[in-house]
Amino acid sequence: MISIMMLTFFLSLIIFLSSTKHLLVTLLCLEFLILLLFYYMYMSTYFSFLSSFFFLAVSVCEGSLGPSILVSLVRSSGSDLISLLND
Repeated sequence: MISIMMLTFFLSLIIFLSSTKHLLVTLLCLEFLILLLFYYMYMSTYFSFLSSFFFLAVSVCEGSLGPSILVSLVRSSGSDLISLLND
C-alpha cells in the first residue's frame, strides 16, 4: 500500500514539474499533491489535530489563490498558457 502511494506521489510530482503549458493542469497536479500529503499526514504516527488544521488552512488558501490567478490570466490574455505569464 505504501509503495503505491509513494509511486503515485512521485508520478504526480513529475507531472507537476513537467507541465509547462497550461496553468490548469499545473493547479490540478498541485491539488493532488496536497491531497496525498494530507493523506500521508493522516496515516503517520505523528498525526496531531492542530497540525492537520494548519495544513488544511494552508491548502485551502492555496486552493483559492490558484483559481483566482487562473481567472485573472484568462481575463487578461484569453488563454491559460503559462508562457503568457512572462509578458
